[in-house]
Amino acid sequence: MMLRYALQSIRHRKGAFLGSLIALMCAAALITACGTLLETGLRGRIAPERYAAAPLVISADQNVHQTTVEKKKGRTRVKHKAKPVAERAWLPESTLQTVRALPGVKAATPELTFMAVALLPNGPSKTPSSSSSSSTSSTSSASSTSSPRNASGAAEMADTARTEGASGVSNVSGASLGARVRSTARGANVTNTVDASRRADSPPELRPDTASTSYGHSWDSASLTPFKLTQGRAPVAPTDLVIDQALATRAHIGLGARLTVQATQSPRTYTITGIAAPGAGGRLNQQTSLFFSTAEAGRLAARPGQVAAIGVTPETGTTQAQLAGALRKALAGSSAQVSMGEARGPVEFLDAAGARVKLVSLGGAIGGTALLVALLVVVGTFALSIQQRHRELALLRAIAATPRQMRRLISREALIVGAVAGVLGSLAGLPLGAWLHGRFVEMGAVPATLERAVSVFPMAAAVAATLLAAWGASRISARRISRIRPAEAMAEASVERHPARGRIIVGLVVLTAGVVLVAVLSALRTEASSTPVTFLSVVILSVAVALLGPVVVRAAAVLLSGPLGVSGPGGRLATANLRGNAARMAAAATPLALLIGMTCTVLFVQPTLGDAARAQTRDGIRADWVLAAQGPGVPDEAARRVRALPGVAAATEIVHSTVRVGLDKYAAQGVTPGGLARTWNPDVTSGSIERFSTDNATEARSAAVSQLAADRLGLHPGSRLRLTLGDGTPATLTVAAVYARGLGFGDVTLPHDLLARHMDNPLASAVLVSLDRSGPSVTHSELASSVREFPGISVLTRSTADGIQADKQQSNAEVNYLAMGLVLAFTAIAVVNTLAMSVSERVREFAMLRLAGATRRQVLRMLRAEALAVLLIAAVLGSGISLAVLTAFSIGMTGSAAPTVVPLGYATVVGVAALLALVATAVPGRLALKPRPVEVATARQ
Repeated sequence: MMLRYALQSIRHRKGAFLGSLIALMCAAALITACGTLLETGLRGRIAPERYAAAPLVISADQNVHQTTVEKKKGRTRVKHKAKPVAERAWLPESTLQTVRALPGVKAATPELTFMAVALLPNGPSKTPSSSSSSSTSSTSSASSTSSPRNASGAAEMADTARTEGASGVSNVSGASLGARVRSTARGANVTNTVDASRRADSPPELRPDTASTSYGHSWDSASLTPFKLTQGRAPVAPTDLVIDQALATRAHIGLGARLTVQATQSPRTYTITGIAAPGAGGRLNQQTSLFFSTAEAGRLAARPGQVAAIGVTPETGTTQAQLAGALRKALAGSSAQVSMGEARGPVEFLDAAGARVKLVSLGGAIGGTALLVALLVVVGTFALSIQQRHRELALLRAIAATPRQMRRLISREALIVGAVAGVLGSLAGLPLGAWLHGRFVEMGAVPATLERAVSVFPMAAAVAATLLAAWGASRISARRISRIRPAEAMAEASVERHPARGRIIVGLVVLTAGVVLVAVLSALRTEASSTPVTFLSVVILSVAVALLGPVVVRAAAVLLSGPLGVSGPGGRLATANLRGNAARMAAAATPLALLIGMTCTVLFVQPTLGDAARAQTRDGIRADWVLAAQGPGVPDEAARRVRALPGVAAATEIVHSTVRVGLDKYAAQGVTPGGLARTWNPDVTSGSIERFSTDNATEARSAAVSQLAADRLGLHPGSRLRLTLGDGTPATLTVAAVYARGLGFGDVTLPHDLLARHMDNPLASAVLVSLDRSGPSVTHSELASSVREFPGISVLTRSTADGIQADKQQSNAEVNYLAMGLVLAFTAIAVVNTLAMSVSERVREFAMLRLAGATRRQVLRMLRAEALAVLLIAAVLGSGISLAVLTAFSIGMTGSAAPTVVPLGYATVVGVAALLALVATAVPGRLALKPRPVEVATARQ
C-alpha cells in the first residue's frame, strides 16, 4: 500500500521530487566516473608490445620488501609488505646462463633497455641573436615521483630564481628540479645557446622526438617483438643504427641518413643502416625503438654485467606454465621474477604499473569526497522537499498515519527516486569517466599504456550508493515529521518552529569534530596525510553549518535587518523571511557555503605549498646561471666543459629520483659535491655542507637530509642512513648535514655519481653555474659557446627561471583542478537546484503578496535581497571554513600561518557563486509570478 501511495505522491508532485532526482543523478554519474578510474587502477590492462613475441619474460623484482613480526597475546603474526622502486631494477648477467642451462628452454634472449631519444631537425635555422629564446620541454623526466611531502601524486612545483641574476631551481614536494626547468611553460623567455656567433648557413637546430616514449635496445633482442628488417641491414659498427618504421615515416628519413641520438651519455650522430617493423602480430603503439650494435648498446646502457630482462621461448612440447614453474624453482632465492601472459605488460611499462596505485588513490579520493558531498547535498534537498510538503504530511499524521507508516512512505518515495536517478546517472557516468580518463592521459598523469577498464561494477556501485544516500537522506529528513503528535502536525505545518534541541547538539558535536580535524591538520607535515584531511575538514565543517544553519540564519537576520531595511519594502520583506523561514534559507545557504569553501580550498592549497617552496628556493640558490636541455637532460661532458671555463667557480649537476628508507618514499636529489656551497644554501641546521663535499670527494659517502626526514627517521650528523636507491640497490651513507629548506630542495641529498648510476636517465636535469667574482667574468656567450655542440642545451637567465616556476606550477596544478572540478561542478548544480526548488514552491506566497498590494517588481526585489543575504551568509561561512583549513594546512606543511590567497581568484569564486544564486533565484521567481494572483490564491493546494 505504501508503495502505491509513494508512486501517487511522486506522480502528483513531480516538481517537489525533481530537485532530489537531479541531485542524486549527478551524484551517481560522478561516482560511476570515479569508479571507472578505480577499476582501471585495479584491473586496467597493460598490453605487452616490446615483449609480445616472448612467451615468458624474466625481470628483476621491482619492489622493496619488509617483513615484520608482531607478538600479541601469545600469538605471533608475520607481515610481509612491498613497495615499488622508482627506476628499473636490473638482473645480473649470470641469470642468463642459469636460464639457458634449464631443460625445456629453446631460447633465452637478453634485453637491454635504456633511454635513447632521436633529435630531429627543427627546420631551417634563422639568423640568430644572443637574446633569442626558446622554450625548453622535457621528453623524459628523471623523476615524476612522490615523496612524503608529495606522496599523493599531487602536482609538481616549479623552479625558482634567486635574487637578481640567480637561476632558481628547486625540488618542490618531491618533484624533479630539472624536469621543471626542462618543462618550460609555453611562452617562457629562455635564452638559447644559439647566439650571434652562429652563422646563418649553420645546420638546423635539433629538437627531441616527443611523439612517444623512446628506448634504445641491442639489435640482438629485436626478436622479442619481433622486429623484422624491411629495408637495409642490421647494425654492426658502433655508428650503425636501425630505427622503427613509425619514426622513419614521421621524420621522413631513410637509409643512409644521419640521425643524432641523445642517450645516456653525450649525443652522438649515427648512420641509419636499416628500418625495421614489428612482424606478424607485433605492434608498437606507445613507444619508439632504436636498435644499436651489441657493443654500442652495452656502452649506452652503462650497466656492465647486468641485463634489463630476459625473453624466454619454451621448447616444443613444453608448456609455458611448466617452464614458468621450472624457472621460478631454478631462480628461487634471487631477485628474478617470471612473468607470462598479461603480466608481461607491467614488466615492460613500469610507469603504467605505478599509475595503477595513483589511479586507485585518485579514484578513491575523488569518489569518497563526492559521496560525502552528495550525502550532504541530498539530505538538504530532501529536507527542503519534505518542508515544502509539510502540510500534506501533517494532514496524514492528523488522520492517524503512524510514525512508522510516515517513515515507510517517505523512504519508498526516496528509493523510487534514487533508483531512477541511479540508473540514469550511472549511464551518464560512463562517458564522463571516459572523458576524465582521456584528460588525465593528455595531461600525462596517466600513461596511455594503461588501458581503461569498463564493467558493470562501477554502475552497480553507483546505483547502490545512490539508493543508500536517498534512503539515509529520507530517514534523516523525515525524522521530525514522523515523530510529532497528530494534534501538533497541522499547527507546525503553518508556522516554522525553532530547530530541535537534538539537531543543535549534533551540530555542535560535528563542529567540535571539525575543529579537532583542523587542529590535527596543523600538525601534519606530509602531503600524503594532509591532503585527505584538508578536504574532509571542509566537508565536516560544512555539515556543521547545515545542522546549525537555522540558528546562524536567524542571527544573521538580526545583523542584516538594518542594511536590508534601508533598501525599501523588498528588503524588509526579505528580513522577515530570513527570520520566519530560517530553515528554508539555511537549506539554500549550505550548498553555497560548501561551494565557496571547497573551491577556495582547492584553488589555494597548491599555491600555498608552491609559494612557500619558491621562497625557500629563492633563498637557497646561489648560482648565477642554469643549464637546461630541450631533450632528456644535460650530459656530463657539457657540465665538465662549463666547469673548465676560466671564471666559473662551480658547476653543480643535479639529478632527481626517489629512494626508500624502509618502505617510506623520499624525494632524492643527486648533486656534484665540488663547490656545492657556492651554488646551494639549504639552510643547514646541523652539520655542514662542506663536510658533505669533502666526504664525497673521497671514498667516504655521506648524505644530507631535510629536517622533516631527520625528525621522522631520528637522524643527526654522524648517523648511518640505510636506504634503497631507485633501482633497488641498497646503500648506506653517513649523514653530514641536516637542512631546513626541505620543501624547496627535497628530503634527501646524495652525491651525484651515486644516484645517477642507479637511474634510468642519468643525465643532469639541470646544472647550476656559479661565477668566480674575483677573476675574469664569464659572459653568456662564452657559456653558450662552450656547450654549442650539445643540441638543445639552453642557458637560463634569472628572470626566466622564475617565470618557468610560476607557469609550471600552474600547469601541474591542472590535474588537481580537474580531479576536484567534478565535485565542485556537482556542488554548483546542487546550489542551482536547491535555490530553484526553494523559490519555485513559493507561488502561493507570491500571489498573496501581490493581492496585498505588492507589485511584481517589489516581489523580485525581495527575492534579490534574499538571494544576496543568503550569498553573504554563505560567503562568510564558506570563506571562514576555507581560511581555517588553509591556515592549518599552511602551518603543517610550511610552518607559516599565512596561506596564499589570490585576490582575483577569490573574487572570481564569490562572483560565480553570486551569479549562480541570482540566476537560480530570478528565473524560477519570474516563472512563479506568471500566473494570475487570484487564480493561484483560490487554487487547491
